[in-house]
Amino acid sequence: MNALFPYKYETHCHTSEVSACAVSSAAEIVSSYAKAGYSGIIITDHFFNGNCNINSALPWQVKVELFCLGYENALKAAHKLDLKVFFGWEYTYKGTDFLTYGLDKAFLLNNPDLLTWPLELYFKKVHQAGGFLIHAHPFRERDYIDKIRLFGNKVDAIEVINSGNDKKIYNERTLAYAQQHGLLQTAGSDTHNANSLSGEGTYFPIKLKSIHAFINSVKSGECYISVIGS
Repeated sequence: MNALFPYKYETHCHTSEVSACAVSSAAEIVSSYAKAGYSGIIITDHFFNGNCNINSALPWQVKVELFCLGYENALKAAHKLDLKVFFGWEYTYKGTDFLTYGLDKAFLLNNPDLLTWPLELYFKKVHQAGGFLIHAHPFRERDYIDKIRLFGNKVDAIEVINSGNDKKIYNERTLAYAQQHGLLQTAGSDTHNANSLSGEGTYFPIKLKSIHAFINSVKSGECYISVIGS
């Protein structure tokens, strides 16, 4: 941690209420991060086109309500704790993932055709609504990822440190790519289990009161991450 940036925020974590691959509930996630000294977390459960446990046959409004439970339960659990909880989601396109911040339940409810949008339209609609896109773990290799896709400045930032990457080279390649193209950088744990927090995060000089404060601080460069090897 840099002494000038004492407040650490988790930018990427999942709850068992929504993400099929998560083993810990929102309340368990909140408790662990509070004990670990984080100032805040962003709940980024897998969206309907990712590893989501919500029945796809349900009506759109019902699905959205269920999807928001991870965040809403986390918010309730953090009510009496010194921990901020913000809302986001992890949108998936053919195995490529984008952390989407700055939008809310109303955006989802008002766009029932969202899953039919081509990726470029998703980017456009998110940005038009004031949202912020971070390309998550872009160099990760898995069986379900058919190829590496890179988007340059079509996204707002790059997740250069992701603790869910099982090979150090994935983060190293991402950092090199971000530096080469002058892209904004964030770090996150990609947590699915409250009992195994990695300690990663993005640091800020002041406590953030909203997801928009987070976005604005990243945009202005008022944040810090521990780069690989530091």
